Amino acid sequence: MDVNAAVAAAAAIAGVLTGVIAMLAFRWSERDQKRPTRTSLHTDPVLPPGVDTVLSVLRSSAVVLDEADAVVKASSAAYALGLVRGGKLSVDPMLTMARDTRRDGEIRQVELDLPRRGTGRGEALAVSARVAPLGSRLVLLLVEDLTEARRIEAVRRDFVANVSHELKTPVGALSLLSEAVMDASDDPEAVERFAGRMQIEATRLTNLVQELIDLSRVQNDDPLEDAEPVRVDELVAEAIDRCRHQAGTKQITMAAGGTADLHVWGNRGQLAAALGNLVENAVNYSPARTRVGIAARRVSAPGGDHIEVAVTDQGIGISEKDKERVFERFYRVDPARSRATGGTGLGLAIVKHVAASHGGEVTVWSSEGQGSTFTLRLPEAGAARDRAHQHPDLDDEAEGSPDTSPYEPLPAPEVLP
Repeated sequence: MDVNAAVAAAAAIAGVLTGVIAMLAFRWSERDQKRPTRTSLHTDPVLPPGVDTVLSVLRSSAVVLDEADAVVKASSAAYALGLVRGGKLSVDPMLTMARDTRRDGEIRQVELDLPRRGTGRGEALAVSARVAPLGSRLVLLLVEDLTEARRIEAVRRDFVANVSHELKTPVGALSLLSEAVMDASDDPEAVERFAGRMQIEATRLTNLVQELIDLSRVQNDDPLEDAEPVRVDELVAEAIDRCRHQAGTKQITMAAGGTADLHVWGNRGQLAAALGNLVENAVNYSPARTRVGIAARRVSAPGGDHIEVAVTDQGIGISEKDKERVFERFYRVDPARSRATGGTGLGLAIVKHVAASHGGEVTVWSSEGQGSTFTLRLPEAGAARDRAHQHPDLDDEAEGSPDTSPYEPLPAPEVLP
């Protein structure tokens, strides 16, 4: 074999080897491209056995991070809270905690206030974050949403503070009046006057305690456990009778009208208390020698007819800013008038809870100087009974949403014949 043939053979062998190496490299590159990257949301560098199942049933938002801070596993709640974006943990304080825990293996916990993204709401999102090591390379982050719990706690604190203040007023007055009676023991007229004031404050204290009991009852009890068809005519007559003495003292005429023989489904005692509170408010906030009207009617609605009971007065009316708050506990449009009438600021809160727990609502129309109309809207007996049997947890809606409704309120302040 000559030199040229040898060189040609060597070149051919080198070309074949180069082709084989190139083909293997191309195949290896294709396999790498098909393999998931570590930054993908679906990356799973082998979670410890059973961890995936546990995370799927946790109520907390769960995120698992690898050693490069990439998200290995995240629950849907974590995405909903905005904790994970683009395959990365988006909350810097939590990311710092995760890195510290990965470094020293210590469990860490912190409470944070996070901005709500994309909602336009000013309220911050309160969360509790807990970070723990998961195996040798992974870190587990669990996040609890504390926003609702904090809101309830704030409501509880406000309620306790308001109750304490309201109780202190009549109790303090009784204490002072009792001292005045002792000092005026030799003056029968003064004793009689102070005793009369003591009786008024005692009645005010009794009413406050009773309304606190009523509010607690309507919040905690299921009104549909002992539900029955209730005649609206009877509720109206009972409400009028309850306020007859007050109305007579102020020469206020009370008139009932509207459609007869209507029925709603619910707890008779709670419904009577709610309508009675509306009529009592109308009488208390009406000038002397005016009229209070109570009218009932049936209105059509998706899912079944509703019964509307409207209470109209010719009183002082409610401003726009006050209409937003009249159903809050202890809120009074006119505190001076409430002191004079013995109002506690709980009556409309009770009405709201009763309406919501019966699957209805209460709304208000008012114009300053012209009067107000409070409309209690409840499902009619047949539709409400069917709904109660299908959805036994109606009273979970007792806190309700803002008063919005597809129905127009009854015209007001029209005087009923």
